[in-house]
Amino acid sequence: MSNFSLYLASVLIWGSTWIAITFQYGVVPAEVSVAYRFWLAALLLMGWCLVRRLNLRFTLREHAWLALQGTLLFGVNYVCVYLAEQRIASGLTATIFSLTVLLNLLGARTAFGTHLAPKALLGAALGVTGVACISLPGTGALGAGQLGGLALAVVGTVSASASHLISQRNQRRGLPVVQSNGISMLYGAALVTLYCLIMGRPFAFDPSPRYLGSLAFLAVFGSVLAFGAYLTLVGRIGAGRAGYAMVAVPLVALALSTLFEGLRWQPALAVGVALCLGGNLLVLPGAPRPARAAMGGNDPQAG
Repeated sequence: MSNFSLYLASVLIWGSTWIAITFQYGVVPAEVSVAYRFWLAALLLMGWCLVRRLNLRFTLREHAWLALQGTLLFGVNYVCVYLAEQRIASGLTATIFSLTVLLNLLGARTAFGTHLAPKALLGAALGVTGVACISLPGTGALGAGQLGGLALAVVGTVSASASHLISQRNQRRGLPVVQSNGISMLYGAALVTLYCLIMGRPFAFDPSPRYLGSLAFLAVFGSVLAFGAYLTLVGRIGAGRAGYAMVAVPLVALALSTLFEGLRWQPALAVGVALCLGGNLLVLPGAPRPARAAMGGNDPQAG
């Protein structure tokens, strides 16, 4: 595939996963759907590793880091996404999650001492202001569920960003991307399953075409293929340029949310989205290019 094809695949797949998640609601509790999704995705990745005879041996210390990465990225992050989208529009959730790019830069500065350019700080300020424009106007009229949805989106964004820093740390120590993703997905799925058991969530299943189709799409395309396309692009052109996908994803998600969820574009929402995307555009061109060993980390955001 050409670089443009890889970029387009990442944007379109991840942009559409936000609306696909809403097809999971109904019979199956949201957290259980997260577990199903990542059990399926993890088994597909591990099967690929076995067929390709990729090395799956890691030390106990490496497993601990992979478990932490899986807990934050495929556990806490996605549970928050699924629960948030039950309360607020999927396009708004995707816009808030676009701030992961900004948080990654600030976190890399703290954790790894990465240089932070002045325009990156300006971009971070614009992004935070944009989220405030989206979240704050009319909050007095919002119900507890909607406010809770905004809070869950923020928690999920912070969790995703933390997982990216852990992934960067793992990649710097030479852990391979495909195997790391497969094993961390297994840990994430197992921990979400344990959470569901503790919280008494019933492991129901919906055999409807709507549920099965969205589950297959989210596991195969959103969790396996999109990561493969994006990480291949990172390897070819670098994380900074490939990161523009994270700017375009919310545009696709907002368009689909407008078409299928009836999202209404109020002035504050339009201004907030413009500020978020503008902040990301300021940050990404100046994002530091990581060392070769660190270039395979997970980026997510995606749904």
